Formats: sequence, C-alpha cells, structure tokens
Amino acid sequence: MRGGVQRGGSGPEPGETAADDVWVGLDLGTQSARAYVVSGDGRVVGSAGVALRSVREGARHEQDPRQWFEAVAAASRAALAGIAPERVRGVATCATSGTIVLVDAAGGPLTPGVMYDDMRAGAQAARIDASGAFEHPISPSWALPKLLWMLESWPQLGPGARLAQQADVVTRALAGHEVPSDCSHALKSGYDQQHETWPWAELETLGVPGALLPEVVRGGSLLGEVCPEAAERTGIPPGTPVIAGMTDGCGAQFAAGAVRAGSWNAVLGTTLVLKGCSELRVDDPSGLLYSHRAPDGGWLPGGASSCGAGVLTAHFPGRDLDDLGRRAAAFEGTSALAYPLVTRGERFPFAAPAAEAFVCGEPAGEAELFAALAQGVAFVERLCFDYLDLLGAATDGELTLTGGASRSRPWCQLRADVLGRPVRLVEQPEAAVGMAILAASASASTSGPASASASRWASGPGSASWRGSAGGGGGAAVASPIARMVRTREVIAPRTDRAPALTASYLRLVDELERRGWLGERLASHARARADA
Repeated sequence: MRGGVQRGGSGPEPGETAADDVWVGLDLGTQSARAYVVSGDGRVVGSAGVALRSVREGARHEQDPRQWFEAVAAASRAALAGIAPERVRGVATCATSGTIVLVDAAGGPLTPGVMYDDMRAGAQAARIDASGAFEHPISPSWALPKLLWMLESWPQLGPGARLAQQADVVTRALAGHEVPSDCSHALKSGYDQQHETWPWAELETLGVPGALLPEVVRGGSLLGEVCPEAAERTGIPPGTPVIAGMTDGCGAQFAAGAVRAGSWNAVLGTTLVLKGCSELRVDDPSGLLYSHRAPDGGWLPGGASSCGAGVLTAHFPGRDLDDLGRRAAAFEGTSALAYPLVTRGERFPFAAPAAEAFVCGEPAGEAELFAALAQGVAFVERLCFDYLDLLGAATDGELTLTGGASRSRPWCQLRADVLGRPVRLVEQPEAAVGMAILAASASASTSGPASASASRWASGPGSASWRGSAGGGGGAAVASPIARMVRTREVIAPRTDRAPALTASYLRLVDELERRGWLGERLASHARARADA
C-alpha cells in the first residue's frame, strides 16, 4: 500500500498501567519505515510500517530523503495510538548502512539519498584503494566512495553542505536541531572507530573537506529530546530522550540479545549476515570482516556473504517454499552438492568476484534440489565460523538465528546439525525492537532529564552513554535491559547422529571451492583441521 499505514501489534495489555515504561524503536529500511513500541519486559505493544519509494536504474538506487521522516512519523504515530504519553521513555533509530545524503545548514537535502547498494562509485573506490589511505579494500557500495562521487556530481553545493547518514535525517528532525552522527552509521564513510575520530588528513587528501563532516558519538549517546514540532508529527511526547542508534544490522543483533563476548547472531534472509560481540577488535587484513564499536567500548564484528535464502526464490519463483521445504525433509542424505550464491561473486568468508553458483550431482527432482540448496547455505554458514575461528574471534557463546529463514524450524534444525551447536530463536528479532532495547539500555546508564545533558556529546566519544558498564563486549548497562527485553522462543539442539554425513558433505564443498580457485588454501586447511578435531 503506497504511502499507507499498516498496523500491527496491539495496544496496552489488559491490566497494564500508565506507569509501565515503553521505548520506541524506529527502523528506516529500503522498502519501508517501521516503528515498534516495546515494554520493559520485551512485549511489543504497538507497531506499524509505512512504504518507501525507490528509484532504481542499473547501478543507480536513490530515494527522496524528504520521505524518510514523513514515513517514520506516520509509522510512529500509528504504533503509539492508544498508549499513554507518560509511558514513553526514549526513542532510537536505525537505518541502512552506507546510505547517505548531503544536506544544507538547516538539514534540508541538497542531493537525493544515495542508497546502500548504489554501485556508481566504482572509480572512486578504486581511487581510494590506490591512495593507500585505508588498510583494507573499499567497496563501491561504501559511503565514502559514494561521497566522493556525489561531490563530483554536485560541485556547487555551497559552504554550508554537510554529510548526513540516513538515520541523521530522522534524529535531527526529532530533536529539531543539528545532532551528531553515530559511529555505527558513520563507519562506511571512513570514520576511524578504533581511535574514535575522522582520519582528517587522509580524507582531505582524497578531496573531502573537513567542514563537510559531522561530529560523531557512540550509539547509545544522548542526542537531545523530541521537540514540539516532531512530537506533533510522530506522537512521541515532547521532551522524550533521543538516543543515538546504530545500523539495522546492529539493531537486529540487539534484538537477538547477542551482546556477550563470543555470542553471535546469524541473520538469514536473501543473503547471510553474521554479527558477533568481542571484547577486543578482531583484525582482518583482507577487510572481509569489519567491526562496529559497541556502546560500551567493545566491538561488534560482522560479515555478509553473497549466499543465502534468495537462492530458493531464484530457483523456485512463485512457489510455496514451505511446502517444498517439507518435501525436502526426505532428502537429508542427498548426494547433490550446491554452492548457493544469490549473485555472482562472493564477499565473505572469502573474496572471489568471479565465483558463481553451482550444483554438483543430479538431484532427483525439485525437492532434492531444494534440500541441496538449503544444506549449501548451512555449509557456507559453517565455513564463515571456520573463518572467524581462523581470525581468532571468540565464537563459543550463544548463537541466535534471525531473519526470514528462522521461521522454518526444519531449516533451523539443519543449521544446528551442520554447525554442531545449539541455536536459539527469539520472539521479536526485528531491528526496530533492537533500537527500543538500545534506548532502554541507554536510559539505564544515564540519569537526569534529556534537557540537562543534551549537549554532552560535545565533550567526547561515549559521553552521556553507557557509563558504568562492566568492560567491553557487553557490560552491565547493556546486559540488564536486554536480559529483560529479549524473549527466547526456542533453543534447538543439534542431532549428533547427523554429524558424520553432514561433515563429509561440508568438506566436499570446501574441496570444490578450493579446486575452483575461489577458496584459499589457508582457510580450506583450517576448515579441514576443525572438522577433524
């Protein structure tokens, strides 16, 4: 429904009182803006979504930034209908990583919003790599090469132009004044999260004026309070604390509760994304794994494969995938071997631009092909964890499965069997729920009204946020609200009798990827050694 509001969830439960606190999480995605209202015990008491419109043409993907706050405001107003204003304690926003716009001094857009998967900045990405300014390769989809492309495409922007991440457009409108970016959304713009500063000299050399760059704080920092105009449009009461958010991937990670060192969230949708938590930064010289700075100073490493559930819709367009999945259960012992790339080229856990999807063997029919593809996704997921182990990342904590594929219990069981470890499912894995949890966590670590501390961000990274947390990788300020607000739906244990056959098939895929020259010998050997162990 174009531009229309779609309601979900419900109003307050019977017996609730106005004293029950709730937090608002906003998620600005590709196709829609979503708002979730979450209580302190993790119940979603209101939700709504509003469609967004995109312009796609070849490598181009743009949106009109003026619709972003309009959509968020409509979704928020619908989600909060019937909820007493005094219950609302905070709001945080997540958006897509790498989506940027240039704005004027008043926050108005000077350019279209260039989306996260816009690929027109290939020449600029090559120039950044050639400069040696960064230690790892830069993808054309990252915000920094897109920023260079935008500066070349709109050379007459004026002295007041500023870089804004997608989420900044919303947080500025909520607060009614200029606010800093958060370091999570700013990562792909070149922000140095380890030293918590912009690499000024390198960016100036590339042609990025320092005056263009915003202040940056950690997610969870207090940015200000909802202004009267925004309150009128969103339904969020004036004076509500506006909390710096993080990217949508980090939002899903918070919703999954993967905030203890060694814990991971595997998001399986069209493609597979892994997000983890580590006390120390996990260095990857290849740049395949990158880390967001956690609100408490720890690290949130992550990587995204080009394999995923999208391969099923590509092979079986318009089909009932649930029915095919049930029929595929009869082929757990399939000898067919599939590498389930959704698009040409792999990006994690190895880089192979020339890699292509393949199926070895002859499946007896579509049900066995489905089984082989589903197993292939699980094998790639296992290879991802082998790569993380090779890098020295801790992976021995809880593993939570989210994304559209987590609705298929047989597939979740298969993934547990292939990985040889329990997997956890949660009730509310949405990124907007993670933002509500982030806002609640920030509330737990700050005191006093927003108006008293709205400008603390100017004193340095991490100010007005997460103080008193117990060390990196998930401290007390993080864990307490998440322990209350993340609800476990089920824990699925691996079936050990399946392990020998599945491991043999996994190693066949490792051999085939290495034989084709896509998978390096170092990771292939490490995968075999872990299987033997």
